[in-house]
Order: sequence, then C-alpha cells, then structure tokens
Amino acid sequence: MSERSAMARAVRVLAALAALMAFVPGAWAQSSRTLEIAGYAGADREQRLIEGGKREGALTMYSNAPTDDNAVLVGAFEKKYGIKVNLYRASSEELRQRALAEAGARRFDVDFILDNAPAMEALTREKLLQEVKSPYLADLMARAIPPHREWAGFCLNVLVQAYNTDLVKKTELPKSYSDLLDPRWKGRIAIAADDSTWFAGLMGALGEDAGVKLFRQIAATNGFSARIGHTLLTNLVAAGEAPLALTVFNYTAEQLKKLGAPLDWFVIEPLISMPNSIAVARLAPHPSAAVLMYDFMLSDAQKILAYRDYVATSRKVGSPLDRDQLTVMDSAAALAEGDKWDRLYRQIISSHP
Repeated sequence: MSERSAMARAVRVLAALAALMAFVPGAWAQSSRTLEIAGYAGADREQRLIEGGKREGALTMYSNAPTDDNAVLVGAFEKKYGIKVNLYRASSEELRQRALAEAGARRFDVDFILDNAPAMEALTREKLLQEVKSPYLADLMARAIPPHREWAGFCLNVLVQAYNTDLVKKTELPKSYSDLLDPRWKGRIAIAADDSTWFAGLMGALGEDAGVKLFRQIAATNGFSARIGHTLLTNLVAAGEAPLALTVFNYTAEQLKKLGAPLDWFVIEPLISMPNSIAVARLAPHPSAAVLMYDFMLSDAQKILAYRDYVATSRKVGSPLDRDQLTVMDSAAALAEGDKWDRLYRQIISSHP
C-alpha cells in the first residue's frame, strides 16, 4: 500500500472524529482552553504564557527539522523559559501520519508541530490545529500565512543547486534547466528522490507541458541519480560522489561550505520555495507552553535561523536570498494535486538512473 493510500485510510477513520470527541472525557473543555490561551491578546500575554507554561512543566513537540537545528532551537527555548521540551523528530510524512493516527485513536499527546506546509494543510483539514493570535505574525511576509491562519510559515524551504568544486568548474555551471541536456552532465546529475512538491512548483513556473517535456528529455539523455534525503544528497556532493545536485536546501549547503567542504551552491531560476511551518494542536495537553513556543519561533528563533543561513519569514531579520524573488508555492494546491505530481516525479526522475 502506498503512503498516499495509507493516508487516505487514516483520513477516512478520522471522519468520525467529531462524533467520537463527544465521548472523550475533557476533550471539549481542553479545546476551549487552548482556544482561550491561543487567542489572548492582553498586555500581559507573555507573562501569562510563561506562568502557565511553568505550571504545565513541559511540552511535546513533533519536528521534521534537522537534528542540529532542533537542538539549537529547543536549547534556546529551554534556557530562556525553563520549560522542558520533549522532542520527537521524524520525516514530514511520518509526522503527518502519526498525528492523524493518534487523533483517530483519540490520543492527544502532541502540543506543538513543526512540519512543511502541505502536511500542515492535511492536519488543518481534519480540524487538528488551533489558530494562534500571536503579535509576531505581523512581522512575517504575507505569503507565509495561509488564509485560515491555523499554521504559520516560520521559514522558507528553498531548494537550490549545489556542486563539488573539485569536480565541476564554476564556468561550466548550467544557467538554465535546458543546459542540463549538454552531454557533459551524463551520469553526473543527482536529485532527491522525494521532491515531487518542488517539481510541481517548477513545472508551474516553466509551464507544465514544456517543463515536463524538458525533464523527460533530460532523463532520457543524461539520467538522474535519485537519492533519499536532502542531507544525504548534500553530503554526497561534498564527498564527490555527486558532482551536481539539483535539490539541496540552501542552509545545508551553506553550512557545509562554511565548514570547508569542497562544495558551493548556485541558483537556476526560477527559485522554488515552500513554507516550513509551526502550529499548536487544538487539543494540546500543555497549551500555554505550546503557544509560548509558537511566539518564540516567530521572534527569538528568527534571529537564530537567520544566523544558521535559513530564509526566515520575519522581515525584521536578514535573509541569504531575496525573499521577494522567491516563488512561494500554494500549500493547499500542493496537497490537493499531490498524487498527480508524485506519479509524474516517479516516472520522470526516480525511474531514470
């Protein structure tokens, strides 16, 4: 059974969630409590959140962020507030499936979720997230906040291109995707095996018919080496096993470059991005701590992320890339058309080594 089919089954199970919640002791009361805390906008908001979070003592956080970045962000929050964070790290799809399955089983353990925007849209559809009226939302770029406001993009995942500087000369770098038809790239192009969302955005920017035709030609002419995981892909470039990679996160590439790896990154326009997002669970067991973490991620953490070469969404901090020049994908559309682009990506990319 495919991951998409498994998700569809989980969604069908959740169809009865609203009815079941009537029989869950305290569920409605907890939902009302989270709503009240998330919506409070008084002058003493932060102090109330700190006091409530200390009484709660901890929060449970699900995150798809890299391990090192999780450690820095969680460490900064715990140091500032003295509130323990119980972290569960997994891939975006695993986090989505876990949250859906737990809700279907009437288990509400998670307080705070950090995941990519399409996964958050799936949870939004199931009424599992709570809008937070944070004062820091006003600092974010408008495209980081969906109309329903039940999650917010704290940074943009931007996929750039990277190359091994010992194997590829800067003067050889492709200036457009059509340049990848050059015979010099035969057997030398690596790509992440699960970047169908990026592919959908790119095809939309290039024109679907023309874009799909071009990538079919590249696959037939020079092939793609599909690798599982962006961190692995970037490390393979640094190690010389992948001379050129089409989809690496800008911050990972920059971090390795600063460590002295023989790697550099560049951009083939158009530059596609997708919000990486945060949300508070509607039935968070520790709502004050969860809302406090939400505010932290949109304020103090924005400076931490910018220092670590992320494209933070707050306009109060700098960015390694011009935010106004980025194509920010429609997360709801990416979720709705996910099956189509998964299928095309497998046909064109993953099946052409």
